[in-house]
Amino acid sequence: MRDDSRLPTSPGFWRSPLRGPWFTSVLGLVLLVGITVLFVTGLVSYAAYNPDLSPVNDKTPDKGILGFYLFAWPTDPHWLYRVNQGVHVTLGVTLIPVLLAKLWSVVPKLFVLPPARSLAHALERISLLLLVGGGLFEFTTGVLNVQLDYVFPGSFYPLHFYGAWVFFAAFVAHAVLKVPAAVRNLRRLRAEEPVSSQESAPAPERELVSPRPDPATVSRRGALWFVGGGSLLLFATTAGQNFDGPLRRTALLAPHGGPDPGSGPNGFQINKTAAYAGITAPETDEDAWRLVVTGRTGTLRLSRAQLGELPLHSAALPIACVEGWSTSDQWWRGVRLRDLAALVGHDDDPPDVFVESLQRRGAFRHAALRANQVADPRSLLALYVNGEPLTPDHGYPARVIVPAAPGVLNTKWVARMTFGETR
Repeated sequence: MRDDSRLPTSPGFWRSPLRGPWFTSVLGLVLLVGITVLFVTGLVSYAAYNPDLSPVNDKTPDKGILGFYLFAWPTDPHWLYRVNQGVHVTLGVTLIPVLLAKLWSVVPKLFVLPPARSLAHALERISLLLLVGGGLFEFTTGVLNVQLDYVFPGSFYPLHFYGAWVFFAAFVAHAVLKVPAAVRNLRRLRAEEPVSSQESAPAPERELVSPRPDPATVSRRGALWFVGGGSLLLFATTAGQNFDGPLRRTALLAPHGGPDPGSGPNGFQINKTAAYAGITAPETDEDAWRLVVTGRTGTLRLSRAQLGELPLHSAALPIACVEGWSTSDQWWRGVRLRDLAALVGHDDDPPDVFVESLQRRGAFRHAALRANQVADPRSLLALYVNGEPLTPDHGYPARVIVPAAPGVLNTKWVARMTFGETR
């Protein structure tokens, strides 16, 4: 008889004694919880952009029924987006070793012949293809975006959004089929059991067990500790991006994981610099710059000095970015957005506002804010931060700061604000 053990379609090709229903079941149940949290926090993050408010906020305009869950984004608690996105990104990076180990544990099933033994088996294989492909796609695009070196063809927002729905649909279908068996495997089998005893599992699970395993060099429990150690290492080198001070220096794999830039009152994290945005000194010169405010009663043009003569208020708010990094609360001081709305005729009920920036390059040169965000007394057109004027990289001459909003909606280098319009 011809020995075909050198082909991946042969069970004899896969020799690791670690593979088996117990090992795969443990990894699968960890991913069941982790990926569910990732999916929910990802949807919440998308809702935070208020995509139904304005086309400029919506990076997936053809979402259709996939936007059924969207809701008006709140301003309380003020750290909501910071926590949500920190969990989403940090958990996603932490789960990478678990995902790779899970794919390794089931790789023999990807080569099983015939590819479809029945209609039910064919559907399972299709869901598995979408599950594996979707998982690799989502984690890859997510990591590329987090590292600020996104090179995948196409815009990150629609690719990641639609990819998440395809991946999670396959994930749910797979979980419905496999979770009962995984729970049974954990109850019936133990990590220390030899491969021969695990061959008594049902036929689908037996496909993971090598008929001629190599000698074991590590136990299954030891392999899980190895995977867990990898996840812990990634957590330790990513989570610090959510904190200021010494902890941020531990975020070696995060895009803003080094020490806070500069020092002094403006020495905290920056996503887009003035140079990157194409901001030049002449257009932000205090004598030349004017804020154009339009509303019910007409248009005003206000210099920075005139804004400084209006009632100024303070709010302690963080900056939180979609890439997962955030700052602690910074002390902002400026004019309330609702007071600016009142200057142009919106005294009692502040409306939505359309904000335009001097920014020339990059996304979110314009952004819309909901009426509840405008009305919040902590929402400011900030002129100062931590007791000093804004620096150019932090949005001088003026920037928007809104509680619980994604960083890109806290528009820097504001040039015009149109109340009652979101375009």
